[in-house]
Amino acid sequence: MRRIIIEADKCHGCKNCAVACMKAHAPDGVAFSFTDPQFESRNTILLDGENKYKPLFCRHCDEPTCVSACMSGAMTKNSATGLVEYDPKKCGQCFMCVMNCQFGVLKPDSELGIYVVKCDFCADDKEGPNCVRSCINKAIRVEEV
Repeated sequence: MRRIIIEADKCHGCKNCAVACMKAHAPDGVAFSFTDPQFESRNTILLDGENKYKPLFCRHCDEPTCVSACMSGAMTKNSATGLVEYDPKKCGQCFMCVMNCQFGVLKPDSELGIYVVKCDFCADDKEGPNCVRSCINKAIRVEEV
């Protein structure tokens, strides 16, 4: 199984990963606006209490609390890929997954506030997650675990 590995000490807060995520989820050929919630990033970079950058990404946990908290079956763990997947058609908008994510990564979409925004590992991209390819400091990478 492949996972995104983060080396926070290498992160300089440029947010190339967030922009790459936004671009990856925009329809082909569509220019996107940073203020358009339709293309919001599935990851973020925060400053911690010591003014160090802290990249927040879905970890696709081995035992994801978001999946066990999901009452509708919208959050599932794919045993073949190891990824935590989200099906918005099954979502009951209870946001128990958001409240139970131990890393604080999941969030409601900012446009309608009814869907969960989470990393899909750029599943449709054969080259892997765009955030990883865009990181100029190699603070994030994909590893087989």
